[in-house]
Amino acid sequence: MVDIRPASMDDFNTMWNIFQSVIETGDALPFGESFDRDTFHQDWFTSHPAYVATNESGVIGMYKMGANYPDLGAHVSSATFLVSPDVQGKGVGRALVCHSLERARSEGFSAMQFNYVVSTNVAAVELYKSLGFSIAGTLPKAFRHKRLGLVDAYVMFRFL
Repeated sequence: MVDIRPASMDDFNTMWNIFQSVIETGDALPFGESFDRDTFHQDWFTSHPAYVATNESGVIGMYKMGANYPDLGAHVSSATFLVSPDVQGKGVGRALVCHSLERARSEGFSAMQFNYVVSTNVAAVELYKSLGFSIAGTLPKAFRHKRLGLVDAYVMFRFL
């Protein structure tokens, strides 16, 4: 069973470790080694509220969500999701995305947009499609994949 709750500073080290493990794969996030602990802290604990997925073993995933852009674009939300490699494919990502969609609705957003989904991250692309997202645009060769070289990234969108 997965529970989702607001992240706290007690979760920081585990969240950082999950972030690092996803970065090391080199196939899902556009961040590299220059994205240090301080930058991670700033990004995940001050810019938008973060939530964590937990089970009996502790924190196993996380997301942050907020307005995609300020002012005239603030009615569209955006989110970033990370799942520990140990539990990928077990419904944690789906639970996080569904939670974020409910939060976005309750906070008055009219849509959700993901600005940078790596095209070769098939599990994420298929999950988002199954939850009503469509590919609104393709960014050709926008991501430097660790093994495959330059691959496309997608902008994905859905109304709430």
